[in-house]
Amino acid sequence: MRPQTSFIFDLDGTLTDSVYQNVAAWKEALDSEDIPLAMWRIHRKIGMSGGLMLKTLSRETGLDISEAQAKRLSEKHAEAYERLQGQIIALPGAVELLDTLSQDNLKWCIATSGGIDTATINLKALKLDINKINIITRDDVKYGKPDPDLFLAAAEKLDVPIEECLVIGDAVWDMLAARRCKATGIGLLSGGYDIAELERAGALRVYEDPQDLLEHLDEIASRP
Repeated sequence: MRPQTSFIFDLDGTLTDSVYQNVAAWKEALDSEDIPLAMWRIHRKIGMSGGLMLKTLSRETGLDISEAQAKRLSEKHAEAYERLQGQIIALPGAVELLDTLSQDNLKWCIATSGGIDTATINLKALKLDINKINIITRDDVKYGKPDPDLFLAAAEKLDVPIEECLVIGDAVWDMLAARRCKATGIGLLSGGYDIAELERAGALRVYEDPQDLLEHLDEIASRP
């Protein structure tokens, strides 16, 4: 009997329509520290851990972002993101997709580069109780994406081999992290990356959003 598929989901841009609120929150934080950066450049880094993102931005801008400043930026981002939470909604089909997996007895876990505070905001949009689901946040691992730690921790939480997991994500960082731990990456276009970028990063298949994935679930899921 073949093993059933287990699912590991990114959160921002994968299950919730929150990528651009995330970008706006980082833009506000960076502007407050007089760090000039176009919003499109910020968007290209969403999905990385916040710390790695700031290191990358520091390299790109030529500015030396100190540890103290990085801490302030992260705090300001969290505050701005919280103010925008009223704009964050579930992506089409996201709630139904998770319900279907649960009804089919397929295991799933959420693994997000965000901390517990931002994760809670997104879970509210999905009508999920953080205490009743499997979730791994940036607070639970040493390194964020594109390192594979989040996905390895999620597989461990599900008690399944990582090789039997599908990683569902909207960013190249999700696909690269999945590739590094030998999970199978499935891309979604709902975070703003295009098909070619996701496939080059390792996505086996690419769908528009959770609704599209739900309608094609038989293409990728092995049921018990």
